[in-house]
Amino acid sequence: MRRPALQVRNAAEHPRALVVVLHGGAADGHGRAHRGRPAYLRMLPFLRTPPADAAVWVLRYRYRGWNGGAADPVRDLAWALDEAARRHHPGLPVILVGHSMGGRTALWGAGAPQVTAVCALAPWIEPGDPVDQLAGRTVLIAHGDRDRITDPHASRRYADAAARAGAHVTYHEVTGDGHGMLRRARHWHDLVRAFVTAQLPAATPPRTA
Repeated sequence: MRRPALQVRNAAEHPRALVVVLHGGAADGHGRAHRGRPAYLRMLPFLRTPPADAAVWVLRYRYRGWNGGAADPVRDLAWALDEAARRHHPGLPVILVGHSMGGRTALWGAGAPQVTAVCALAPWIEPGDPVDQLAGRTVLIAHGDRDRITDPHASRRYADAAARAGAHVTYHEVTGDGHGMLRRARHWHDLVRAFVTAQLPAATPPRTA
């Protein structure tokens, strides 16, 4: 049976949070979500944005597609969060960072108890996507106003619905950029870095004798 793959990109000795990075994909497809695809490569620069005292994982899905009602990436994220809670980082808060289909995956999967915050970049949003799981979470949805792949207007409507459901939501429009986040790459990276840093719990002061 095919399984998703987890790659540890930063194994901080005393992490304050776990950041799980989620790449994009396609509406349908059961081909392998391999590391050579642009959707995966696009997220690699974001692996360097969290602070050094955050553990960073990147999740590679079993399949490259969402695949309708199967919502395969959401199932893969649930597996990863279970791995974190049981084996690697029990009790550690989790921040999800995803782009496109990965943004949708992060939003859908935010109901897991250890998830405290979600950063969704140019997320793929469909009518009827759930929002109740975001109650109590801190959410940043950022979308380029020139995006022709996913709809910034749908993202804004979703942000409004999530706020009504009890999420702490910020919608950020990236002027002049499209789906690939290339024209204003530094702005996107700074945005993610600032968001993740703001969500980290306070550092535990060192013990004194």
